[in-house]
Amino acid sequence: MRPCDLPEPALTLPAAMLEVVVRESGSERIDTVPEEVPVALSYNGISHAVMLTSPADLEDFGLGFSLSEGILTQPSELYDLELEVSEHGVVVQMRVSEERFVGLKARRRTLSGRTGCGLCGIESLDQVARPLAPLAAGQPMPAASMHNALRQLQLNQPLRASTGGVHAAAWADRAGNLLAVREDVGRHNALDKLIGAMIHMDADPRQGFALVTSRASFEMVQKAASVGIPLLAAVSAPTGYAIRLARETGLTLAGFVRSDRHILYAHPERITE
Repeated sequence: MRPCDLPEPALTLPAAMLEVVVRESGSERIDTVPEEVPVALSYNGISHAVMLTSPADLEDFGLGFSLSEGILTQPSELYDLELEVSEHGVVVQMRVSEERFVGLKARRRTLSGRTGCGLCGIESLDQVARPLAPLAAGQPMPAASMHNALRQLQLNQPLRASTGGVHAAAWADRAGNLLAVREDVGRHNALDKLIGAMIHMDADPRQGFALVTSRASFEMVQKAASVGIPLLAAVSAPTGYAIRLARETGLTLAGFVRSDRHILYAHPERITE
């Protein structure tokens, strides 16, 4: 099958709802909610994981997941990617190098496809943290860039605008101009899709930063650092584990990014106030 996403209407679903306001009678109407479908990630014919995702940008998702999870070490190790759409979901069929496939079989794990799954399905604790190359220092960036990107992101989330129920991950240049946005019901999926989009557009991760509309958890920091993104800005809180990993890898971690404030938790030297 030729690679293609599901049609645009598949991203949302009409659902009957009863809206109740305190001290007022309820009213019935039709609401628009985000859709999610099972997406199987298959390597050389062997299914590796099944995730629940928004059915869009799945080529980006397949490549981004493969890189951020350490299945591939570089994009050129992915030889082919096709989507197989059925009534049960979508299979992302990927053909990878024999060396990477052998490595995948050696560390095989099965992921249960819960929405936004992070570390579910890992078989032992030593699989949680994997070695990551330290990030280069780079040139400092104005703090205003994060706020500039946030203002633009709020206007560039069509799925959120229609449903109110999805996360977004955005890539911005050093001035805070948005270059790519990906949305998904799962925050990890949105970031994986963004990473895949960055690879497809030949973006240099050293020349910008990622902004996510969620908390900054350990695996979000790990995914960003694994592909060389030097700054992860989140609109919500980080976890302690995420902060420790950011400090170890050299990633600048910002949380509670709002229109007029932010908090720096790791490597603030990259930001000029």
